[in-house]
Amino acid sequence: MGVCVLVAASEFNAADFKARYEAGMFDYIIAVDGGFAHLEELSIKPDMALGDFDSLGYVPKCGRVSRYPSDKDASDLELALKRAFALNYEEVVVYGALGNRLDHTIANIQLFARFSEEGQYVTAVGQSEALRCLTGPDVLELDADTGTVSVFSLSDCSHGVIETGMKYSLDDEDLTNRTSRGVSNELIGQPATIGVESGTLLVFYPL
Repeated sequence: MGVCVLVAASEFNAADFKARYEAGMFDYIIAVDGGFAHLEELSIKPDMALGDFDSLGYVPKCGRVSRYPSDKDASDLELALKRAFALNYEEVVVYGALGNRLDHTIANIQLFARFSEEGQYVTAVGQSEALRCLTGPDVLELDADTGTVSVFSLSDCSHGVIETGMKYSLDDEDLTNRTSRGVSNELIGQPATIGVESGTLLVFYPL
């Protein structure tokens, strides 16, 4: 059913967001708490505002507002991800979920891994890079010609990892979550592919 975009409170690449928005790449926009202020700065109205709004400091005026108490067992972003997939969107793109507080970033990455393992596609966009969790068996093809790609295992061990079209290749190898191997590979101007047979990978790649 298309792409739902979530805009959270951390800083992100506003130019990338606006370019994709103007190209009509987003079918539904959810402002997650303080993300509403980012959208106001861009003069973009979300389809829904969701959260406890403690970061924003007020309950926004929006076509649809889903307000939660501040004392809860799930973050606003987790609730927004659940809502997006409950609306049957095939893919979710998240802006404003990387940076500011490291603990929030780690919590968000854990959420991305969970939804990936449930068969959902979530892409998070930061300032100059994006990340995607990849749960096997699956393959990710990259469009960028140059830049740095890092691949880590979020599982204890991810089996059958392949990396092609980059400076350093992997061919049906295992990656564990107790190694730095996988950091800082390089795109070399040709189609690049990352695959995994089983387990969940965390892939950082350039916008």
